[in-house]
Amino acid sequence: MQRRWMGWGLAALLGAHPLGAQVDTAALRRDSVRIAELERQVEALTRELEALRLGRDVVVAADTGQYGLGPAASKVYRVPGGVSIGGYGEILYENYARSRQDGQPVALQDQVDALRAILYVGYKFNERLLFNSELEWEHGSTSQGGEASIEFAYLDYLLHPTFGLRAGLVLAPLGWVNELHEPPIFLGTTRSLTESAIIPTTWRSNGVGFFGEWGPWRYRAYLMDGLDAVGGGSSRASGFSAAGLRGGRQKGARALIEDPAVTARLDFEGVPGVLLGASTFLGQTAQNRRLPNGQRVGGRLWIADVHADVRVAGWDLRGLYAWATLDDVAALNQLRNLSGANSIGERLWGGYVHLGYNLLRTRPTTHQLVPYVRYERLNTQARVPAGFAVNPANDRAVTLLGLMWKPIPQIAVKADYQWHRNGARTGVNQFNVNLGYIF
Repeated sequence: MQRRWMGWGLAALLGAHPLGAQVDTAALRRDSVRIAELERQVEALTRELEALRLGRDVVVAADTGQYGLGPAASKVYRVPGGVSIGGYGEILYENYARSRQDGQPVALQDQVDALRAILYVGYKFNERLLFNSELEWEHGSTSQGGEASIEFAYLDYLLHPTFGLRAGLVLAPLGWVNELHEPPIFLGTTRSLTESAIIPTTWRSNGVGFFGEWGPWRYRAYLMDGLDAVGGGSSRASGFSAAGLRGGRQKGARALIEDPAVTARLDFEGVPGVLLGASTFLGQTAQNRRLPNGQRVGGRLWIADVHADVRVAGWDLRGLYAWATLDDVAALNQLRNLSGANSIGERLWGGYVHLGYNLLRTRPTTHQLVPYVRYERLNTQARVPAGFAVNPANDRAVTLLGLMWKPIPQIAVKADYQWHRNGARTGVNQFNVNLGYIF
């Protein structure tokens, strides 16, 4: 009897009738289908986990700057490998006063502008080699006066944590905004005039050089194509003017390099929350052009700045002073057909200081509410050659009073009123609102 019950049990385990010898093939087919479905689910889960890991690599938080770049532009340095994506953007509303400083009416119309939309794309090949780039679209559409540009695109070779080599289209490491131009990381709805007319932000050039960090010191130095003071060359630069040096940017496009330029920067960050530094540029800007009598024009330009940044206990204090000297200005004026008060400046200077305080610093919130003030002075014709005149409108002062709200560190809404004054009394005040973000 016991042997018979064991036989029945074995037959049941095999899926057969106790009195039959055939296996239940339908049950086996159902088991095969279930196993195949489980295998499919495991494969799908594996792909999902890989996608999640890739997503973390690509979307590293934009919260830490590195090697002089802003938080979003530095993300490629912190991913384990592969692709890195970031960006920033800003929309600017400008409301102009109806009269100038001297009381005369003006016809400037209020406007709102999709000012910038930026995409950072990087690729980390391994622990030593990486590519980083910034692709920029300005003013909404190229068909409406906007433009699409490569702001930078370079390769880094990190020989050591303290030293690396860099080559490609690079940002000149002068001032603050040229490298740190993401809107949530500076106070003000607009960039400073000094870092537009004297340090011609955004200033990029094809170059090669080195960079690194050694203890509290941060440094960068490049050999690169310089500026084009005359304009009209292959790069389509417009050249220098009485308003400053901005028109000399070649933007890496078929840039003239008859005389390579050099630029360097050194910063000290030995005290928490404090940065002190200086930067400089030296190069010939006439690009081997000659006067009608055959005389070669050099146009040597020297730009330098000193800067400081203090962010302690909710305070945001930043200052910069920049100056420039330019040789052969009379010859450059002749090459550019400039006369009278339209002369390029032989000496240019400018500087600003801003101060803000986070009113919510002691509250248990991620929000920041920062009232701020900025004062700026600059003169792009501090000296001109004999036989030329200065335009007092180029001796300018701007005061900003504003408020910035950050719901999170990556998003900023800023509003300020700007008082514009100049020696010709033609300044026009304006009220601005800026929505900016980084990711």
